[in-house]
Amino acid sequence: MKSSKNKVYPKVSVIIPMFNVEKYIDECICSVLNQTFKNFEVICVDDGCTDNTLNYLTDYKDARIKIVRQPNRGLSGARNTGIRVARGKYIAFLDADDFWDPRKLEKHVYHLDRDYELGVSYCPSLFVDEQSKPLGIGQFPSLKHINAKTILCRNPIGNGSAPVIRKDVLSQIAFNDGKRSWRQYFDENLKQSEDIETWLRIALNTQWKFEGIEEPLTFYRVNASGLSANLTNQFKSWQYAINKNSKKHAWFFEQFGSLAQAYQLRYLSRRALQSRNKFQALKLIHQAIWTNWRILTEEPTRTTVTWCCSLLCILPNKVYSTIERLTMRTIGLLQKRTTA
Repeated sequence: MKSSKNKVYPKVSVIIPMFNVEKYIDECICSVLNQTFKNFEVICVDDGCTDNTLNYLTDYKDARIKIVRQPNRGLSGARNTGIRVARGKYIAFLDADDFWDPRKLEKHVYHLDRDYELGVSYCPSLFVDEQSKPLGIGQFPSLKHINAKTILCRNPIGNGSAPVIRKDVLSQIAFNDGKRSWRQYFDENLKQSEDIETWLRIALNTQWKFEGIEEPLTFYRVNASGLSANLTNQFKSWQYAINKNSKKHAWFFEQFGSLAQAYQLRYLSRRALQSRNKFQALKLIHQAIWTNWRILTEEPTRTTVTWCCSLLCILPNKVYSTIERLTMRTIGLLQKRTTA
């Protein structure tokens, strides 16, 4: 892509927010530099790092890597800074503890180039542990016919390292909250659920299409600190993110709000199971079904399996862990068949 002054710009801007990620940054950066598609820039946003993250970056002599420094503003603030300095036609987000398949950018660029109505391209994700070992499970969401209800209830994008987005889409949904001098794309008041709020704002306020690629091209790290996070705070943050758009689109949330809440509670129940907080998992899945029983008819297998796993909380941890692994792999296979 060229400007009127014949300056050559990268086609893709890869934005990597960084806050004390020295343990993972090498694998993350290498997964970008090893892409089969080469016309990109890497914007590493130092969000107030206090560890050795930046020292690791000095080992790379690639001119495509740019470091932008700022005081700590959180994930949304770091992404917003990266978007503002990005020169690419497409914006790819990569959290610093995740990494990509080498073909990711090639596949997404082709996907976006061939469909001018497509605004957000995403893919399934595979889960890895803190040592990058595959967990045998992942996110295999719906890929086509995505609408605002799908985004609200099921968030097919799944995580912040999965999508590649046209920069024009983000420009279209930018806003100023009156508190900051800069325009925002991700809401900096949110410390959690900032992704779903942004995707939902795109779905509700623009005509851009969401669509996924079949291949899992993102490796999403499941770490112990993330699993043990306060689930009550996560739910409150999700509610705040959703309520932000409810006044402008009251009819939509009246129709789908309780169903989305039920799905979110079911998701948090699974998170509680993963962090071995089994009694909270049981409470959350019952709360989910009570909130909207339609999760039993829309997704009977996943809802029933989550409920059964919660009931098994009285079993010894070793026995329970074996059952859980088998169950999650079964769910993964079912998801793959559904999206095939």
